[in-house]
Amino acid sequence: MTNVKLAIIYYSSGGTNYQLAQWAEAGAREAGADVKILKVPETAPQEVIESNQVWKEHSIEAACIPEVTLGDLEWADAIIFSVPTRFGNMPSQLKSFLDTTGGLWFNGKLVNKVVSAMTSAQNPHGGQEATILSLYTTMYHWGAIVATPGYTDPVTFGAGGNPYGTSVTVGQDGKMIEDVQAAVKHQAKRTVTVAEWVKKANQ
Repeated sequence: MTNVKLAIIYYSSGGTNYQLAQWAEAGAREAGADVKILKVPETAPQEVIESNQVWKEHSIEAACIPEVTLGDLEWADAIIFSVPTRFGNMPSQLKSFLDTTGGLWFNGKLVNKVVSAMTSAQNPHGGQEATILSLYTTMYHWGAIVATPGYTDPVTFGAGGNPYGTSVTVGQDGKMIEDVQAAVKHQAKRTVTVAEWVKKANQ
């Protein structure tokens, strides 16, 4: 059987979800997956980005990361999303991209993709769970298979205990408060494992 092909799709203005994506990549590669890290196309005006030093610096840091395309979704056996919360929902940048997937959906190209999601917010009850669950709603329409971490490993508790997907609180200094690296890696490995089961069953 060929390796699981995993697309890690993230959106980040300050770098937190880019870091989560990198940890997920490490965990997935340890599990034997072929991995692509891809960023969601930016829709915010350049002058808005330029006016925020942290946002500006991260946009420069991530300039080399390719933007996700519909072809990447078709390529992938599994997808991990990592995005910040926006009022308990996904950022508009990701929603805009997902709204372009209608053709793939109509032609059954997204059925049985194994998906999982991670998020961040500036306080412990800032909408993390709602953000992940709202993202999964789209995945249910795809006919995707949602692979949550649940409580399948004690690292989930150490990272704050979110069973729907790893979430992290980011302080005013821009640094993560919880230690979520091990939880992210576990979630990535679990996603790859479930994708292996699906891939094997469909051969």
